[in-house]
Amino acid sequence: MSHFPPLSQLQQPDAFLRRHLGPDPAEQQAMLETLGLADRDELVVQTVPPAIRLNRPLDLPPALDEEGALAKLRAHAQRNEVWTSLIGMGYHGTLTPAVILRNVLENPGWYTAYTPYQPEIAQGRLEALLNFQQMTIDLTGLELASASLLDEATAAAEAMALARRVAKARSNLFFADQNCHPQTLSVVRTRAEAFGFELVVDAVENLPSHQVFGALLQYPDTHGEIRDLRPLIDHLHGQQALACVAADLLGLLLLTPPGELGADVVFGSAQRFGVPMGYGGPHAAFFATRDEFKRAMPGRIIGVSKDARGNLALRMALQTREQHIRREKANSNICTAQVLLANIAGFYAVYHGPQGLKRIAQRVHRLTAILAEGLARKDMQRVNQHYFDTLTLEVGGSQTAIIESAKAARINLRILGRGRLGLSLDETSSAATVEQLWSIFLGADHGLSVDELDAGVLVPGIPATLARESAYLEHPVFNTHHSETEMLRYLKQLENKDLALNQSMIPLGSCTMKLNATSEMIPITWPEFAAIHPFAPLEQAQGYQAMIAELEEWLRAITGFDAICMQPNSGAQGEYAGLLAIRKYHESRGEAHRTICLIPASAHGTNPASAQMASMRVVIVECDKAGNVDLDDLKAKAAEAGAQLSCLMATYPSTHGVYEEGIREICEVIHAQGGQVYMDGANLNAQVGLARPADIGADVSHMNLHKTFCIPHGGGGPGMGPIGVRAHLAPFVANHPVIELKGPNPENGAVSAAPWGSASILPISWMYIAMMGPQLADATELAILNANYLAKRLGEAYPVLYTGRNERVAHECILDLRPLKAETGISEEDVAKRLMDYGFHAPTMSFPVPGTLMVEPTESESKHELDRFIEAMLGIRAEIAKVQAGEWPAEDNPLKRAPHTLADVVGIWERPYSIEQAVTPTAHTRAHKYWPTVNRVDNVYGDRNLFCACVPLEDYRE
Repeated sequence: MSHFPPLSQLQQPDAFLRRHLGPDPAEQQAMLETLGLADRDELVVQTVPPAIRLNRPLDLPPALDEEGALAKLRAHAQRNEVWTSLIGMGYHGTLTPAVILRNVLENPGWYTAYTPYQPEIAQGRLEALLNFQQMTIDLTGLELASASLLDEATAAAEAMALARRVAKARSNLFFADQNCHPQTLSVVRTRAEAFGFELVVDAVENLPSHQVFGALLQYPDTHGEIRDLRPLIDHLHGQQALACVAADLLGLLLLTPPGELGADVVFGSAQRFGVPMGYGGPHAAFFATRDEFKRAMPGRIIGVSKDARGNLALRMALQTREQHIRREKANSNICTAQVLLANIAGFYAVYHGPQGLKRIAQRVHRLTAILAEGLARKDMQRVNQHYFDTLTLEVGGSQTAIIESAKAARINLRILGRGRLGLSLDETSSAATVEQLWSIFLGADHGLSVDELDAGVLVPGIPATLARESAYLEHPVFNTHHSETEMLRYLKQLENKDLALNQSMIPLGSCTMKLNATSEMIPITWPEFAAIHPFAPLEQAQGYQAMIAELEEWLRAITGFDAICMQPNSGAQGEYAGLLAIRKYHESRGEAHRTICLIPASAHGTNPASAQMASMRVVIVECDKAGNVDLDDLKAKAAEAGAQLSCLMATYPSTHGVYEEGIREICEVIHAQGGQVYMDGANLNAQVGLARPADIGADVSHMNLHKTFCIPHGGGGPGMGPIGVRAHLAPFVANHPVIELKGPNPENGAVSAAPWGSASILPISWMYIAMMGPQLADATELAILNANYLAKRLGEAYPVLYTGRNERVAHECILDLRPLKAETGISEEDVAKRLMDYGFHAPTMSFPVPGTLMVEPTESESKHELDRFIEAMLGIRAEIAKVQAGEWPAEDNPLKRAPHTLADVVGIWERPYSIEQAVTPTAHTRAHKYWPTVNRVDNVYGDRNLFCACVPLEDYRE
């Protein structure tokens, strides 16, 4: 008789589920017993309102194991054809240095970190971002740079908005050069319409005939022409308008920086600094402006400050969560940057250094010059007189034959029509590429030689008056780490300064810092996904199309919506795209007067900021004492708005961490007035498999793929925020001017540069759903269980501010520290900083309620890790009690002094508590000590003494 069980019992259909969920069955049962419950079903019944519960499994394919999912996705990837794409238009082939690929892009120490709102445990990535800012400052010739925006096209729209905020010109007209990239013009047009700006797109020669508040110019332009912008900029300044210049980052190594030409804003894509094209993203945009415009700067700025010991320390300056503070008066709604990609671009500059970068740029330009000279010798007409890497050619009736020849060589050219073709060389181009192109354009018997032309004198493509003379990247960081050994150690040193998910739980409310499984991450570096140009012919991207179609189908099943728009490349972009769809829907019905947007007082700050960007008037709806939307106030304000009501923006479960019982009635109140319901998807992790936004009553919702569907936060980005819409809104979502999307009205503008946003990270969410299948509901239930377990264990020490039915919370809870602060002077910030000594990132601080901590454990954290966090929080409560009892002075105790660093313990110790109490308060910290590298950062000093560039090394104190 066999001692082995039958094969049917040895299958592992839930193999990935068991890897993804932190608590095993025994731990789950122990937590349920703590809550006085028999099973998870009982918890769901007690927590989720019955009126919204989905009482059937999700309509998803059965879960695959990791190997099966990778094999299926590999089959999709192999349907993509990796051609040599010379299409250009802001997307270029590049080589990611292997040391950066392995140690940053593929390293969870970098990709699982959170936005650096707690700077003491983020000094590594803050330094990397400061490098990116310094690189931007040096190459653009301006004084102030941001830590990255979403893409070049949305950066152009942000430049236009900045120009309107700061220009003294009274005009409402913005000018855009018709030779900017078409996707940029589309996004700018979309934003201008929403803001109510007039936009004229015309030849730059006609700029003097317009009175404007700003203008968008491209350098070099989309056809490769390099124009001296000084006369145009002088004209703009003469009418007190701003000059906004889109620039090519590699080209700026050889071209006079736009800042030196007088530009007020310079921006573009940092993609070609080591970040693969990835079918459109994610890519970091760079953005620079004048110091005098710093208060109007969109996005994040990293600044230099000092810590409690007077040592240099970095932090996010000025704009830190500014949209949460200023709300509808915010400069923009940007919440997600492209930190991981900005870091890669900055490291690319660090590794190559100024000379290495210049060599790359000179080589690209030299190859282009050789190609241009050969074509000119054979009488091929060129449209652009000057060039850096791009040629636009008049080929007349030969266009079809040339295109077919290029296809045979698996080369993508830019097809412009009217007998014109374009091409852009890049870092991956070679002499063989030039030879191939001569054969394509001239025939195999062209008789040209790269070596022969290279040996001669070539007409320079860059005008002598625009050749760069100023130095750049002189800081030591760009001149030190050029060997792989040095670079490897530099990357490791920075990584060691940061706290990421590979070290401990990050219990941030509203941010869902869950497992980013290795198997989900593997496909993003496959060449079949990484090396595809976003404007490559669809027949070369059949694998991408199949994967995206499948992902859309699954998201429809999960949310109940009729259609999905994948274009928004952040959650805030999703909000904006959804509101634009609502606006267009009302306009199509002759109801353009519907402009009032009702927003609960508890909403994310990006909600009112997004509404003002869509030119909606924000009306705040109050919350009741239980933290729910005040239904009476909602009804009154909806009735008052009447025929002017556009929509309600609601978050569900609420930002207060509870399932509001009246959510269906809330939706009905809005619909009764002819309004639409926008549901913020920030808390979708508490709905998946248990409820669906569309069934609840939402008309549109964005889905944070970087929260609910496992795309990593990357230290503050990338993100993806696709929106789901009901059928009546489907025609009004974003389209694209280069690759027309099926479904939306072709006249609809774009909201992001690429048709499917940051497409190369979509495989992560595809893998997650494929491996979870209908068991996604298990993840939701575990998220709820973990949150309620924490709330129960911590509730006596720190009151839980809001609870829902049966005193349960959703997937997160708010701990109220205000009574303790009133009694002891210990604030939520003190607790947040003290948690660092215990080896934890803080929960979300002072949002949505000042003086509180919002905790979200996610389903991926085990009971062991939850108990360790509970131990830390209870230990901190005991420390507060000592302050309360007078055992420690109010201003000299472990909480006020936190976090503690090596600098504290190697000096003279004259504090009323022990070194051991300061730095190793638990057994875990004695065995696995994480050291913050700076003491508490002085935020006020950093803003009063704003400095946002690399500091000379000699200024760092030991």
